[in-house]
Amino acid sequence: MANTSILKVLFFDVFGTVVEWRHCVANSLREAAECALRDPRKTLSSALRARATAITFDPTQAFVSVDEHHFHSIQKLLHEQNLKGLFTEDELWELVLTWHRLEPWPDSVNGLELLNRRFRTCTLSNGNVSLLKDLQRHGSLPFTDIVSAQHFGAYKPSPQVYTGAAKRFGLDPRNCAMVAAHLYDLKAAKALGFVTIYVERNEESLTPQEIAQAKEQYVDEWVDGATDGLIEVARRLGIF
Repeated sequence: MANTSILKVLFFDVFGTVVEWRHCVANSLREAAECALRDPRKTLSSALRARATAITFDPTQAFVSVDEHHFHSIQKLLHEQNLKGLFTEDELWELVLTWHRLEPWPDSVNGLELLNRRFRTCTLSNGNVSLLKDLQRHGSLPFTDIVSAQHFGAYKPSPQVYTGAAKRFGLDPRNCAMVAAHLYDLKAAKALGFVTIYVERNEESLTPQEIAQAKEQYVDEWVDGATDGLIEVARRLGIF
């Protein structure tokens, strides 16, 4: 692993890395559909009721994970499933709030608490600030700081997000680590001098060749899915 003795701040991707979102969103959509079907105030055709009753929301569905796009993402999904009219516009906006109530992975809270003993821990997500604060509050996530791509007027993997985050703390990128479950995130951060830590969360389907290339070229530490995630990150960084 790269020299971690000079690390000061650990930046974390949030969606998929710290909180589980695919099953949370799919379950919320499923529950909302069941509620809509029971609502006596709704006038739904028998064909729409049949489609809604039979639908299963796939947790691997690639929703977009930034607030202003969630509404249109759900609309697109419902259109693809021929379920237009199942929800009112207000109900769709309520579903958008699902992204503000995502559950942490089982190791996230304890892992962050351990890492806070030595480092500042900070979000670095494409999610907007209010969304990240809601997730922190809902999941009791003990981040020491909240930073969003919103602060820099760009989205990851734009270099200005990573360099802006380091400058926000008055640090050289070598004093920063990026922790993520997405290789594109780590590849971009590594190119700018960050230490990179990959945490497997079943976010990506990778070939053995892709894994080997990432480990060789831009991932400093690989925490596989058989470990306890962020707790293992703390272990690798010498917290205990």
